[in-house]
Amino acid sequence: MTLASDPRPAPSPDDLLVLLAVARAGRYTLAAAELGLNHTTVARRIDALENALGGRVLARSASGWMLTPLGEHAVASAEAVEQAMHGLRPGGTTLTGVVRLSATDGFSGFIASPAIVAVRREHPGVTLEIVAAQRRATQQRVGIDLEVVVGKPHVHKAEAIHLADYVLGLYASRDYLAAHGTPVAPHDLAGEPLIYFIESMLQVDALDEARRPTHGMRDTVSSTNVYVQVDATRAGAGFGLLPAFLADRHDDLVRLFPDEVEERLPYWLVCRPEALRQPTVLAFIAALRARAAEVQGALLGLDGRRTH
Repeated sequence: MTLASDPRPAPSPDDLLVLLAVARAGRYTLAAAELGLNHTTVARRIDALENALGGRVLARSASGWMLTPLGEHAVASAEAVEQAMHGLRPGGTTLTGVVRLSATDGFSGFIASPAIVAVRREHPGVTLEIVAAQRRATQQRVGIDLEVVVGKPHVHKAEAIHLADYVLGLYASRDYLAAHGTPVAPHDLAGEPLIYFIESMLQVDALDEARRPTHGMRDTVSSTNVYVQVDATRAGAGFGLLPAFLADRHDDLVRLFPDEVEERLPYWLVCRPEALRQPTVLAFIAALRARAAEVQGALLGLDGRRTH
């Protein structure tokens, strides 16, 4: 008795690697640019792979292409192909590739940037792309490997890791206090100018709740960028509710009422399941954890409390 063979062609390893690039980038155009192909070739390769596998590997969503269950299975094979190819190269243990991170401005500058420097000392072929964002964790992480958010996230089909805590304190410039006087107690701040996030645009509950100690103050300079908040406070625009790890480095800023005005907030890392199978991403996560541990004192405002 002769069994009929499957008429479908075997999946091509090249097509699997194209799928892997689309899964990581979320868009054909980005994957094409990374692979040095054109958009049409990427689409043709995906069509060929779906024909070989007998089903859809990608589904369109509002934010880009998402893997189907069959696609997730195929990506696992694609990652094995990728690792096998790395192993054939001279010095095959050296990692290469792009890590795409969405994170807040402060975290990106203070933790993520030194972390990628540490990774690149051993693996110069690894690069980092940062999308600066102050938002809740998204449910669809198309084109992003990792997200860092403030506050514990509620996510599906993703892993959330607590990285570190940091504190917000109330600061003013020495020149501002010399010109306007130093408040004696927190209740003296009623009606005083506050520098913080734009309340109507703030999407992060933890940051919104952190305003509680400043109740009664009036917003004068508001920004979605924490570095703008620091600069406005240093320029004398009022009292800034600022991350201690950014404000304490400036000798011209004074922290007020550190025992009464101190809001502790958590940084959480959200990872796509397929991202956790990428050696480059795992190396970067390890570097983020090491950097967070190294600067824990600064994050918690313990390294340089300067009071008036």
